[in-house]
Amino acid sequence: MNRVDDTYRKSMHPAREISIGTFRIGGHQPLVLIAGPCVIESEAHAFMMAERLAEIAAHARMPLVFKASYDKANRSSSNLFAARG
Repeated sequence: MNRVDDTYRKSMHPAREISIGTFRIGGHQPLVLIAGPCVIESEAHAFMMAERLAEIAAHARMPLVFKASYDKANRSSSNLFAARG
């Protein structure tokens, strides 16, 4: 092992586990896919993205956390869908 590898190994800290209800992430839990669009452009778009990501995660046998922003200042139109926060 070289000096760089040894320094990197010593700086590693075990990942902390976090619980959200009965859902646990981090620590020794399996890897979780956190994905979604940067901005929800419409309700239909959000459901389409969530369904496709769920298919991808299921195929990879990986838990999924769907995450998207509902309100962005840089939207292409002020008339676009805005979900409740």
